[in-house]
Order: sequence, then structure tokens, then C-alpha cells
Amino acid sequence: MEERSWTGKGDTDRELIDWLLEGDQPAVRYHTLVQLLDRTVEDPEAREARSQIGRTGWAADQLRQQGPKGFWEPRAPRNVQEWVEFLYHPPFLATNWRALVLADLGLDASDPRIRKLAELMFEYKLRLSSPVNYYHEEVCIAGNTARMLTRFGYGDDRRVQWLYDWLVDDQREDGGWNCSQGTPGTLDAWEALAAFASLPPPKRSPRIARAIERGAEFYLERKLLDEGRKYPPWSRFHYPNHYYYDVLVGLDVLTQLGYAGDRRLNPALDLLHEKRRPDGTWFLDRAHPDHGPGVRSHPDKAKIRPLLLETPGKPSKWITLRALLVQKRVDEAR
Repeated sequence: MEERSWTGKGDTDRELIDWLLEGDQPAVRYHTLVQLLDRTVEDPEAREARSQIGRTGWAADQLRQQGPKGFWEPRAPRNVQEWVEFLYHPPFLATNWRALVLADLGLDASDPRIRKLAELMFEYKLRLSSPVNYYHEEVCIAGNTARMLTRFGYGDDRRVQWLYDWLVDDQREDGGWNCSQGTPGTLDAWEALAAFASLPPPKRSPRIARAIERGAEFYLERKLLDEGRKYPPWSRFHYPNHYYYDVLVGLDVLTQLGYAGDRRLNPALDLLHEKRRPDGTWFLDRAHPDHGPGVRSHPDKAKIRPLLLETPGKPSKWITLRALLVQKRVDEAR
């Protein structure tokens, strides 16, 4: 059977798809087969690719550094302060950040290493008696954790459902979210919608469905970029995104949630098309924290080491895959 590819030009680009299907990054291969080429998860090639995600490539590179108890930190917490920071510091290299990447790449609790990760999150961050828990944390933390654990296979766990309840309760009157309390929504508080997108539609309660509708309208009114036209990092593509926003993040989330046919996406889609390279790929523009051109100040002023899967300024399989998935959803919706 001839498979379709999605280049954004309506034609077939076998060379580009072959690049994404290479065996060096089974996570990219798996998502290309299932999401881009519409193979079923039971397809033999898809099953084989998924079985390799934790054995070779980016996910395997992260897991090789995992400690025997499931975390990347040098030791378990010994006091309240260490308990608060455990799994979260140093930024981008601690357990929480690596777990988000592993969830994105396609690993779940069928892998015992992922089960250890999930148990750590439940014990240290989702227990009401712990010195800190995520049920009243800012949206970037609660949303990221809900998305991560849902992708790991814990979406039906009551502790994860409490996170979703908190995300709904924290939505602002204007339909957006904000990491600061008592403030209106902002485009860069995208994590709640991303968490909702990780839930299959039958799992979305009426409250969540209404929150999605209001949240999507908040983004669409602003064309996914109007707030940040003078903030260059929003027009650069990154991965991992951690808690930062860019236009590809907005496009990916909104098209996953069923808004691919909305014409208010057009300005963001124009930017996506402008950034495409002549060979059909997209670059990983920068790593976070993005101190690149046009940034006069940055919330992360300390020297923070980035978590890198690919080389900035080079063609990126992950960015290219996400961009093609956006275009596929738009093409199908229109």
C-alpha cells in the first residue's frame, strides 16, 4: 500500500519521510508511522519501533543516566528543603525534566524504569502530606505533570485527575491561564491545554471540554502569536520546551485539540511555512533557556545547562515531525 507523506505542499516527499523513518531514532520512527502515516499501533513495524524507544536513541541516552532508584539526582532528599527541590533541580537536567521528554518520546509504564519514575512523582510531588505537592502549584508545573503521567498511562489515577481538576479551577475569566495568581491569561501558559490534549476525547469530562473550548478561543483570538510579536523566542522553535512557549507549541496543541480548520491559525501557519528549509526540513533554532538574538533580559539569568537531544541550528527530526503533523491536521480539516 502506498503511504502518504505530508510536506505542506500537497505532494509526496519520499526522501523526507525516509529520513524520519530511519532506525537511529525509534521514537521519531514510531510517531511517523502511527501519526503521520496512519499505521495502527498494532502494525508490526510500529510495534517494533516502539519496542526500541527505550533501547536506542534519545530515550535510551537519558535512561542510561538514571539511578537504580529511578531518579537522576545524586541522592534522595534528607531534609525539607531537599524534599522541596527533589526531582526538580537543577533546572532542565533533573528527573522531572527528563521524565517529560521520555513521555513525549512515547515511553509508558510498561517499562519498569518509567514505573519507577511515576512512583517518585506520586510519592514526592502528589501526596497531600508531602512538604510540597502539585495540587495548588502554578499551571506550568501542574499541567506538565498531568501530561507526563497521562502519557505514562496513569490518566485514570485519581491523583492525576485531581491535577486536571486544579487546571480547570485555575482557568482565568478570559479563558487563559497564568503562572502568577490574580493575573489575566497569557499565551505562554500553555501547559493546561497541552495536558488536556493528552487525554483521549472520551476521557474529557464536560468541565474539561468547556475549559478546552474557552482556552482555545483565548489562543485563537490572539492568533497564537499576537502577544509576542516583539519577543523573538516565540518565533524560534525549540525542544525540549520545558515551560516555554513558541508558535510551534501553540500550533501543535491547538491542532491536536481539533481546531486545525480555524482560519485564525493562518498567521502562525504562515510563520511555520516561512521557516521551512529548501530540503523540506525545519531547524531546531535554539535550546532553552533561549538567550538568543533580541532577548534583552531572561527570567533564567543563571547559567543553566540545557537538556539537548539535537544540535541547535541544524535540521531537526523532532521539529520536522511536529511541523508535518500540524500541516497534516490542517490539510485534513480543510
